Amino acid sequence: MVATILVGMLCAHLLCFAVMFLLISKRLHGKTMGMDFFAVGNLLLGLAYVLQLLEGGPAWSVMSVVNHTFTLASPVVFWLGAMRFFGHAVPLWRPLLAVVVAYTSLQVLVQWSLGPVARYAMLSGMSALLFLVMASTVVYGVRTFAKDLYAEMVFFAALISGISVLNAIKFLKLLQGGLVALQMDANFQLVFYIYMSFLATVLPPSIVWLVLRRLTDELRHQAARDPMTQLLNRRGLTDALKQHFNARHAGAAHLLLIDVDHFKHINDTYGHQAGDAVLCHVAQVLQATVRRGDLAGRIGGEEFAAICLDADAVGVVHLAERLRGAMERQAIPVDGSDQPLRCTITVGVSPAFVGAQALDGAMREADAALYRGKAAGRNRVEVALNPHDQALLAALNASAAQQTDAIG
Repeated sequence: MVATILVGMLCAHLLCFAVMFLLISKRLHGKTMGMDFFAVGNLLLGLAYVLQLLEGGPAWSVMSVVNHTFTLASPVVFWLGAMRFFGHAVPLWRPLLAVVVAYTSLQVLVQWSLGPVARYAMLSGMSALLFLVMASTVVYGVRTFAKDLYAEMVFFAALISGISVLNAIKFLKLLQGGLVALQMDANFQLVFYIYMSFLATVLPPSIVWLVLRRLTDELRHQAARDPMTQLLNRRGLTDALKQHFNARHAGAAHLLLIDVDHFKHINDTYGHQAGDAVLCHVAQVLQATVRRGDLAGRIGGEEFAAICLDADAVGVVHLAERLRGAMERQAIPVDGSDQPLRCTITVGVSPAFVGAQALDGAMREADAALYRGKAAGRNRVEVALNPHDQALLAALNASAAQQTDAIG
C-alpha cells in the first residue's frame, strides 16, 4: 500500500512538471534550453509509472513492454535535453523513435529467448548503465563546459549516481531472486520509490533554477556589452575592473581612450553603413591588439577604451602605438565603393591608477590627452602624466617614436 501511494505521488510529480516544463519552453520563444525535451522526458517517465500501477505486478503484455520502453527512453531524452541546455543542437524525435523501436524489439527477443526475469533485469541493468554515463558526463562537464555551474553539476552528479546504484542493485537482486524482488512492498522497492519520489521533487525545480540562472547570466552579459561590437560598455568595463582590483596582488592599470579620426566625415561621405563597418573594424583590431586579460570596450559613438591591467607605462604606450599603426595600415572594404576605406585613430593614455573608484579620474586625464592629440594633428598617441613624471615622459616619447619608426 505504501509503495502504491509513493508511485502515485511520483506519477503526479512527473506529469505536473512535464506540463510546467512545456509551458516554460513556450515562453522562451525558440531558445528553449532543453525545457521541451525535459517535458517529454518527464511525460514518458510519468506514463511509465502510470502503466506500472495499472499492471499491478510483473507481466508479459503490451502494457508492460510500453512501460519498459518509456522507462528506458526517458533518461535518453533527459540526456538530449541537457545537451540542448549547453548549446548543442541535437534532435529529439529521431533518436527517441530509434530507442523506442530498438528497445521494444530487444524486449521481445529477450522475453522469448531468456524469459521474463531477463527482460526485467535488462531494464535495470541498462538503466544503471545509462545513468552512470550521465553522471560521468556531468563530472566531465564540471571540468570543461560547465565550469560556471560547479556546485549545481556536483549536486546533479550525486543524485544521478544514486539512481544508477539503485538500478544496479535491482539488477543483481533480479538475477539472484527472480521477480520476487519486484514486489511493490518489498523493502528494497520501498527504498527505490522513496528515492525516485525525492528525485522527482528535487530535480525539476533544480532544472528550472539552472534555466533562470542561465537567463539572468545572459541578461547580465547583454547589459555589459555594446550590441554592435560586442565589446564591453562603460558598465561592463567598471564591473570587470572591480573584479580585477578585488583580486589579491592586483597591479595598477592604465586606460587608453581611442577615438576614430574624422568619423563624421566618414558617415557623411560613405553613409552610416560604412560608419558601422568602421566601428566594427576598430573593435576587431582592438580585440586583436590588447593582451589576454586586458579589457576592451566601446563607451559611445566612435570612442573606444582599453584598460591594460598589470602593465608598465612603456609597455602600454607600445601597445597604443601598435593599435594606431594597425588601424593606419589596414583597409576597410565598403559596399558600393571600388576603393577600400582607410581611417586613423587618436589615442589618449592615462597615468597608472589603482582601484575601480579611480576610473573616472583616469577617464578625465586620458580624455584630456586625447584632445591634445587631436589638436596636434590626430593619428597619434598622447600620454597624460603628472608634472613630476617628466623623465618618464621623455622615455615614453622615445619609446613611442621607436615604435612608430618600426611600423613605418
